[in-house]
Amino acid sequence: MRSKIPALTEALTGMFGEHHAFMVRLHLDRIDQLARTITVLTEQIDTAMEPFRAAREALSTIPGVSTLVADVIIAETGGDMSAFPTAAHLASWAGVCPGSNESAGRVKSTRIMPGNKYLKGALGIAAMAASRGRSTYVSVKYKRIAIRRGRVKAIVAIEHVILTATWHMLPTVRFTRILARTST
Repeated sequence: MRSKIPALTEALTGMFGEHHAFMVRLHLDRIDQLARTITVLTEQIDTAMEPFRAAREALSTIPGVSTLVADVIIAETGGDMSAFPTAAHLASWAGVCPGSNESAGRVKSTRIMPGNKYLKGALGIAAMAASRGRSTYVSVKYKRIAIRRGRVKAIVAIEHVILTATWHMLPTVRFTRILARTST
């Protein structure tokens, strides 16, 4: 690119007029407005998530789960795991269980079931992040399944693992929060 610097300079010279400056200013003002809106919404979400701070911190310890993903998990499940008798019920409700449509020994379909699209999207982000980790249980499981079954099925399996860990974690966090409140 060093040899092309004079040509690039010539190509960019003299083509930026008042109209272009006006249009760029409009776009920059719109970007600033959206940034302010995002800041206000982030503050509102933090205020709404304050009662679930312990659960958010606990979920953030799962590989791949960021605070944003933890917020979505808590928002979509309500943070109360008593509605789901087992982790399998939670995974089925979320739609991250493989289908088992089989008849006479022939597998007809292994598609996942429909479920909560917002939770599935957040779990997909978390599973992709967790699969890229190094030497964690989740990343090793992803690699093992991806070799045998393919990447997409491995991602769904990791989503299932994350939800199972969530189901086991949240009642414990809630219970310890109740104990801490009663002991003071």
